[in-house]
Amino acid sequence: MITSPSSLRRSERSRRATLDAALELCTEKGYGRVTVEAIAARAGVSKKTIYRWWPSKVAVMLEAFAQVLVGVTPFVETGDIAADLRAHINGLVRLLSTPPYGPAYSGILSEMHHDDALALAVREQLVDPRFEAALGRLRRAQEQGQIPAGADLPLAVELLYGPVYYRHVLRKPAQDEATVATMVHHVLRSLAADGTPEEAPAPDGAPAPGRVS
Repeated sequence: MITSPSSLRRSERSRRATLDAALELCTEKGYGRVTVEAIAARAGVSKKTIYRWWPSKVAVMLEAFAQVLVGVTPFVETGDIAADLRAHINGLVRLLSTPPYGPAYSGILSEMHHDDALALAVREQLVDPRFEAALGRLRRAQEQGQIPAGADLPLAVELLYGPVYYRHVLRKPAQDEATVATMVHHVLRSLAADGTPEEAPAPDGAPAPGRVS
């Protein structure tokens, strides 16, 4: 059967309405209280339509969030790894600070601790692909000589994302652009370190540890 252009447009509208409804309901009710029935009612589609496209509520939620995440946090390549990482992390911070996306993702992350299937799906469909994409961007910077050959790139990815999710999960104020810039600077500088910790400045003019005044 050949699908007409008008049918394709109707299907895309229904799909988009379903994804939007899932995010809205997750924000309003929390992930655990959202049902496929509620999503269908909010979207104005049938349960049959939803199950034709997605096997479960989890699949709907993950596609809804992942689609937006990929769109607003691209791994651009301008030739300046620091600038590219700042742009990427700032996009992530803005997304997590914006309803319905931030609250919806918080609900998903919270529910993961009680739902092994959801935790696995989040890792496989969202976390792992984004981790690999970030790793790939750092590898290309490494090939271009912007990052030392021996740098621990997987650790660098965790150092970049960790502070963002730390603040999001604990509902602390999100990083501003200056904070993101400082974070990226420190991560990149740590990759170039020779393994000897820098001596931290002493507070209030006191002698630094290890020094005799």
